[in-house]
Amino acid sequence: MTQTRASISGRTAVTVILAHPVAHVRTPQAMNAQFDAMGFDGVMVALDVAPEDLATVVAGLRRMRNLGGIVVTVPHKEAIAALCDELTDAARQVGAVNVIRREADGRLVGGQFDGEGFVAGLSGAGHDVAGRAVFMAGAGGAAAGLAFAFARHGATRLTIHNRTVAKAEALAARVRAAYPGCDTRTGGPDPSGHEVVVNATSLGMHDGDALPLDVERLAPPMLAAEVIMAPEVTPFLAEAARRGCATHGGKPMLVAQVALLARFMGAA
Repeated sequence: MTQTRASISGRTAVTVILAHPVAHVRTPQAMNAQFDAMGFDGVMVALDVAPEDLATVVAGLRRMRNLGGIVVTVPHKEAIAALCDELTDAARQVGAVNVIRREADGRLVGGQFDGEGFVAGLSGAGHDVAGRAVFMAGAGGAAAGLAFAFARHGATRLTIHNRTVAKAEALAARVRAAYPGCDTRTGGPDPSGHEVVVNATSLGMHDGDALPLDVERLAPPMLAAEVIMAPEVTPFLAEAARRGCATHGGKPMLVAQVALLARFMGAA
């Protein structure tokens, strides 16, 4: 029988998304709709958790016996990996977690679906990364998931740009080691010479944010793609569109992976 939010009871599995800040998140709406579609008695709520409180909050969540699972977003994806008891192969490879399943004995198992969700969202919109040169701004938790997915799905070249160069270099080295067939390197903010240009940072989420890369170098037939879901049109996407580039927003990434996240957390 399909559950509705009005049917929440003592048997309802509670799932949470951890973020800071939290007002921009769209996952609860999507996940609650997914639970309804699956006929799963669960509900997701958003928790605003500052980085310095993350370990304390996770320790408390461990003791919730009706905890269905945890979805993780900015800025916690890397830090929370160390708070899990076990990681999937994908999460271990990426070094970041975006979903956690609580086992019956209280153990927390971390998984990673950002990259697969992003590539699936691109594919669903008719954009393939196989055989293409990809430029990515960012080297954090979400960016790492995307980087491995681009290489896994056949990108011929991946250039990683990050304000902290050492972090970009470390990520590029890990991707090269796992997927030597993809020419993975670091670079400056100029995306020239690439076919897919991705913002995998949080820049653009807040008013006054700097642009993640040199938008003056954007030109057709480049595709500009974004991980940020709110605002729907970030300054980066607006600048890309103004220069005649095709654009791809962040929402398809969530849509593509929400069923995977639900199932990983135990919804059936």
